[in-house]
Amino acid sequence: MPPSLSVAAPQRRLGAVSVPPAWIIVLSGIVIAMHVGKMPPAIPVLQQALGVGLVQAGFLLSAVQLAGMGVGALAGMAADRLGLRRSLLTGQIILALASLAGMAVTSPTGLLVLRALEGLGFLLAALPAPSLIRQLVRPSQLPLYLGWWSAYMGTGIALALLGGPLAMQWLGWQGWWGLLGLLSAVMVLWVLRRIPADAVRAAGMPGTPGAPGDSGAPWWAPLRLTLGHSGPWQVALLFAMYSSQWLAVIGFLPAVYAQAGLGAAQAGALTALASWINVTGNIASGRLLQKGWCARHLLYTGFASMGLGAVLVFGTWTEGLPVLRYLAVLVFSAVGGLIPGVLFSLAVRVAPSERTVSTTVGWMQQCSSAGQFLGPPLIAWVAGSVGGWHWTWALTGTAACIGLLAARRVRFQTA
Repeated sequence: MPPSLSVAAPQRRLGAVSVPPAWIIVLSGIVIAMHVGKMPPAIPVLQQALGVGLVQAGFLLSAVQLAGMGVGALAGMAADRLGLRRSLLTGQIILALASLAGMAVTSPTGLLVLRALEGLGFLLAALPAPSLIRQLVRPSQLPLYLGWWSAYMGTGIALALLGGPLAMQWLGWQGWWGLLGLLSAVMVLWVLRRIPADAVRAAGMPGTPGAPGDSGAPWWAPLRLTLGHSGPWQVALLFAMYSSQWLAVIGFLPAVYAQAGLGAAQAGALTALASWINVTGNIASGRLLQKGWCARHLLYTGFASMGLGAVLVFGTWTEGLPVLRYLAVLVFSAVGGLIPGVLFSLAVRVAPSERTVSTTVGWMQQCSSAGQFLGPPLIAWVAGSVGGWHWTWALTGTAACIGLLAARRVRFQTA
């Protein structure tokens, strides 16, 4: 391990508080997830301000996944090859600029384009994170820290859902966009100050152009190596089945509650709790894996809970039982949160080589993004076609069943 990335490297202090570098990576993830989560609480506002329709709202929720769906594995390979910290910084800069530019948008189309650009920034900032964490912590701590990392999405979205309505009440939706743009800019400065440069590249990792030991392999060799193994395909499919359900259900909760007559602040708070509680499953998965729990059994538990939870949330037989429905949302999110924690830990282990960790995570993100891109519009289309949300569970339940069947075929060494 390069000295500049070792856990033994001296800790510099930021003010009076010293934050471990690995935690800064997690905090960076939370910030980029807030950009994903800024849209759900804004949908009711945008419907009035810009005339956004329900299906358009579905695409606005999922457009941030366009880049991941199209070039996730390639972006992961670029992060591996060109530099992990540089990739993270570039992603945060893109998010900052796109979010600030969104303040001037006056049409749904313009907002959709910027959301797609934010998706590229999200991708570049998220994909190198597991590799950076792997280099910044001891091997025995890796499952625990990757469990914390897997909580970045739930935490960031929860903060956005909770803070969004309050920010928009005082600043409007444009101010909310600008605030998050500034937050990404602050994170850029923090990463520059505290995260070491990629000494892996400076030391000449094999496979880097011009590095000692470079065999002259083509630039696409890491991608071919990654896709030639079954492990990356398995984790990618499982993540797609998880993410398509989670974003569709959590993303539309504010709209569901608004139709039920709840105020924006109350709907945002309820949805924020449903999102944040996902973190408990993320963290628990890391601890349970560290204690030797079976990865396959944790996946079974997560997918079964999501399938059952969605049935209780949207089924007609629970109409008039709002408390039961909300408890089902919490179970759906909390126990389902076991899944990403397991998959991030497995992705690091099933990567064919040290040089393909980000490529493997990128492929997993690409399939996850495809699920997140297709899930919300499909849910919105079904809801619009049948005149309500009561058939939502059929789509999410199908994804849960596919996840259960796919988990049954997992043959990883940790399972």
